Order: sequence, then C-alpha cells, then structure tokens
Amino acid sequence: MRQFEDWYQATHPKVISIVYVSCGDADLAADATDEAFTRALARWTRVGAMWSPDAWVCQVAINVMRRRLRRRGVESRLLSRRRDEHPLSEPTVYPEVWRAVRQLPERRRLAVLLRYIADLTETEIATAMGVTRGTVSASLTAARGELASALRDLREAKDIEAPNA
Repeated sequence: MRQFEDWYQATHPKVISIVYVSCGDADLAADATDEAFTRALARWTRVGAMWSPDAWVCQVAINVMRRRLRRRGVESRLLSRRRDEHPLSEPTVYPEVWRAVRQLPERRRLAVLLRYIADLTETEIATAMGVTRGTVSASLTAARGELASALRDLREAKDIEAPNA
C-alpha cells in the first residue's frame, strides 16, 4: 500500500487544484477529489498498473464534480419551484441565529441543519450529504466556531448600542 500512499501524496494537491479551478467551489473540489481517490484505492491493483493513474484520477474527479454540479442545478430548479408554491416564513425564534446559519458555507450550513433541525447523527448526515463522517464532524466543528464568533460579534454590537441605565 506504500505505493498508493506515495502516489496519493504527490498527486492529491494537483487534482484538488484542477477541480477547484474548474468549479470554483472548494468544498465540492475536496469532495470530488476525495471520492476519486477513494475509488482509486478500491481499484488500486488495476489503477496502479495503468499507463497514467494521474489522468484516471483526474477524469474521475472531474466526472464526480460535473455530476454533483448537474445535481445541484436540478435540485435548485426543483426547490425554487417548490418555494414558489409554498412560501416559508422567517423563523421567529432566535432569528439572529438563523441569519448567522444562512451565512455559513453550504456544506457547513447543511450539516448544522441536518444535525440540529433533523436531529440526525453524524453518520446519518454523512449518508445524506454523500461525504465521510469525518467531513461532517469537521464541518460541524468549523460551523460551531463560525457561529460562536458571529453571535459574539452580534452580542458585542448590541452591548455597544444599548445605553447603560
């Protein structure tokens, strides 16, 4: 397996850069690249013997990226129709929290919503999002940090605005 690890270390940065420049979305690039390398590992005997494993993994990563972008487009169109049919009202409980959640990057926002609204476990969230459990854990940790900072800034701003009695 050492051969795969060495190849992975040398190739991963190039592949993630290619996918990122192609789509402009760091999270999607990381997911597509990770998926491609996971597939390469599962087929390493065959992939490692190819004339260019680098080209193969790039092709897989780009195909994964394209498929996910198409899926996003379809989902976006379907959801926009649904939103028109059933307008949702703004949450009335802790609206500042939900405004902060909406400002999170897509993956982190989705992980937070699945965890705290749908009450799913990290494993269930990983399945729902099509990522690893580690990615979910990292996304939730980062989201909590961003939310804490945003809400702390909001609280400090309110304290400054409120006159002392």
